[in-house]
Amino acid sequence: MKVRKSFIAVIAVAVLFGVFSAFPGMAADKAVKPIKWKAQAFWSAAELPYKTFVEFCERVKVLTDGRLEITPYPGGSIVPVFESLDALQNNVIQAMHMAPSYWAGKEPAFAAICDIPAGYSSPWQADAWFHYMGGMQLLADLYKPFNAYPVGVMWWGIESMPSKVKIAGPDDFKGLKIRAPQGMGAMLFQKLGASVVVLPGGEVYSALDKGVVEATDWGTPSMNQRMGFFQVTKFFNFPGFHSMAMGDFTVNQKEWDKLPDDIKQILKTATREWCWDTIEQVAIDDLRAVEEMKAKGITPVAWSDENLEKVREVVVEVWDEWGQKSPMSKKVIDSQKEWLKKLGQIQ
Repeated sequence: MKVRKSFIAVIAVAVLFGVFSAFPGMAADKAVKPIKWKAQAFWSAAELPYKTFVEFCERVKVLTDGRLEITPYPGGSIVPVFESLDALQNNVIQAMHMAPSYWAGKEPAFAAICDIPAGYSSPWQADAWFHYMGGMQLLADLYKPFNAYPVGVMWWGIESMPSKVKIAGPDDFKGLKIRAPQGMGAMLFQKLGASVVVLPGGEVYSALDKGVVEATDWGTPSMNQRMGFFQVTKFFNFPGFHSMAMGDFTVNQKEWDKLPDDIKQILKTATREWCWDTIEQVAIDDLRAVEEMKAKGITPVAWSDENLEKVREVVVEVWDEWGQKSPMSKKVIDSQKEWLKKLGQIQ
């Protein structure tokens, strides 16, 4: 009997050994240390798109079964926002969520690929250009010299312009004092006859309140509401038309190359989900803000199709002028112009 029990015990051990030998990764996987990345965004912690970015990082950890942990940081937490690309290149941070236009000083094409003013009327149009009309490859080409790889792109919607005076068409920009960042948007406003004032975000409310400017280029209605702009303005453009900037999720190239293929695909898929999750959440929040503003007597102003056509005739000149700044800038703008013609946005 003892011999029989010993024989059974030996067989059991042999079977268990055989199982783990057949699947050597089962025990090893539990001991693998997770890959840990630091990712800085350009949003403040209070903004909804930052919250969706945090959700994206949490989702990646679940989808990779804990093998990749991305810790998100709001703008300026690790390095100043405008130094984020340098920090990524030097592996101070392993990932970033930024607006590529911030790097226009390094290559003007970054501005052209981030936001082509008064071009698209819906995020799906721009998203389709990136994923099916060559935009992602152009973005990858732009980032390659900086040891960076763009995993994906996202939007938060078309921005509105809080204003003290009604802006219902191109003629209403004549003589208007508007705050805007430097770039193609400012060039468009100037061509329409506006006087552009360049101010940092923290000074915009005071400038509106004191009449230094009469309007501002900032974010979507809910973002503008959180900034307090509607406390000192009476109008805002909705639906917007002039700006639909893009944000990206870009990682250090060497860190990207180290990833297993399945995690690379998870990141790409999760980024696209995060993109549309952000678009929809912000759109819902914008509707809330619009209703609240209307209840307070603040008027949304929609442009007619005729006025949209007029401004797009002017903005093509801006695009072409920007395209002269570098060969890549021309390539990015020409590609988008071809797509916008197919969409019927321009002639």
